[in-house]
Amino acid sequence: MTVGQAARALFRGPGGIVRAVGVACVLVAVVVRGPVDTALFALVLAGLVAPPAAGAPRALDAAYGIGLIVAAWSGALDLYQSVGWLDVVMHLVVTGLVAAVAHLLLARRTGAALDPAAAAGGGQRAGVVAVTASLGLALSVLWEIGEYLGNTYVDDTIYVGYADTIGDLVAGGIGSAVAGLWLTAARVAGRAGSGPST
Repeated sequence: MTVGQAARALFRGPGGIVRAVGVACVLVAVVVRGPVDTALFALVLAGLVAPPAAGAPRALDAAYGIGLIVAAWSGALDLYQSVGWLDVVMHLVVTGLVAAVAHLLLARRTGAALDPAAAAGGGQRAGVVAVTASLGLALSVLWEIGEYLGNTYVDDTIYVGYADTIGDLVAGGIGSAVAGLWLTAARVAGRAGSGPST
């Protein structure tokens, strides 16, 4: 596959439209928002290439991308401060989406985890849920460390606190466990093997 073909594949389908929006967000941040938001949206854009690499189903690809972009704009526009429940909902939903993509990426690119499409029997399905939940919790911890470092060294308006951190971790863990259950559902497992996003 040539570079041009790979680029075209990235912008195909619903996930491709979301990736195009991600590019536009970076450009808006560069022109209007400043260096902190530019760095934030550049990270989001980098994350948007994960679903195609994981062979994620189209719906998961698009939902994941939308989740990342909405979460980033919510932070950039200070919506987490003005809408009290939004932070918990984002940690619940977006962490679950990220954990699902991370599980597929780990399974399909490294073989270090069982591909949910191959899970047979209750034990293997429970393992998929446990691995997805664990990935979500681990990624949540990294996110919270990033928030702390951001608050300490970049922008002291980034909110951090004990209750906020614990609440975010719990929400992320629950969302990731639900994502693991979703990955093991027969209809999803069948699509996950045959309907990648590219």
